[in-house]
Amino acid sequence: MRYEMRPQNVCPSKISFDLNGNIVTNVEFTNGCNGNLKAISKVVDGMTVDQIEGFFKGNTCGPKPTSCADQLARCVRKAYDESNQQ
Repeated sequence: MRYEMRPQNVCPSKISFDLNGNIVTNVEFTNGCNGNLKAISKVVDGMTVDQIEGFFKGNTCGPKPTSCADQLARCVRKAYDESNQQ
């Protein structure tokens, strides 16, 4: 299933991804640091929600308490949790 999430306190305005069970693919960021976000998208393609959280949850960007990678981890977890409540 395709998800479109709105991250908080980062440059990208949207994070889109496919979630099949707990596997994340086809991650796309709208706006933000294009090169870095393309790299993150390639790295996480095919990872589980737990793996993405393990690598990226809690990462910060400068003085911000979050980052694009942290927001990706939070968004995939939220989508996964919501998909299991249905």
